[in-house]
Amino acid sequence: MSHSENMLADSEQETSDELAGADDAADAAAEDEAPRDEPTEPAVADLELEGEIAADYVEGLLDVADLDGDIDMDVEGDRAVVSVVGATLDELVGDHGEVLDALQELTRLAVLRQTGGRTRLMLDIGGYRARRRADLSELGASAAEEVKRTGEAKALGAMNAFERKIVHDAVAAAGLRSESEGIDPNRRVVILPVG
Repeated sequence: MSHSENMLADSEQETSDELAGADDAADAAAEDEAPRDEPTEPAVADLELEGEIAADYVEGLLDVADLDGDIDMDVEGDRAVVSVVGATLDELVGDHGEVLDALQELTRLAVLRQTGGRTRLMLDIGGYRARRRADLSELGASAAEEVKRTGEAKALGAMNAFERKIVHDAVAAAGLRSESEGIDPNRRVVILPVG
C-alpha cells in the first residue's frame, strides 16, 4: 500500500470513528431526554385482579370463622377496595379497627404472594372505614376551625396512617397546614395556625 493509500485509509477510519462517536453521543443524549422509569399507577385490570384475590382470601377467612358476609369489590383511584357487609361482623373490626387493620395486612400479604407485587388494597368490614372516614373528616374540619379561631396549634389523638391522611386532607381543605409527629403507634396530627 502506498503512503497516500495509507493516509486515505487512516482518514476513512477516523471519519468512521467520529461518526460512531457522534452516534454514541446522540444515543446518550436521547437516553438523557427519554423519560425515566417512574412508578406508574396500576392498571384497572391489575387492581381488579388484586380485588378478586383479596375477595377469595377474605371469603376463605369467613368460611373458616363460620361467619356470614357478602363481599363487594371496587376500584377507588389507585387502589382496590374489598368490602364485607353483614350483620355480625363487629368482631372482625375490633376496638378502634385493630382487628380490621390486621386482617387488611393479611389480605395484602395474600395478594403479594399471588401477584409478586405490593398492593395498597383497602379492606372494609361492615362499613367501618366509610364511617370512620366521615367522622375523621368532620374532626379535621372542626379542629381546623378551632385553630383558626384561637390561633394556637392543636394536637389530635394518636391515629394510624389511613386516619391521619383523612385528617390532613380535611385540614388542607379548610385552608390550614398540618403535620404528623411522634412514632407509631402514637403518631398524631398537629394542626398549625396560619403564619
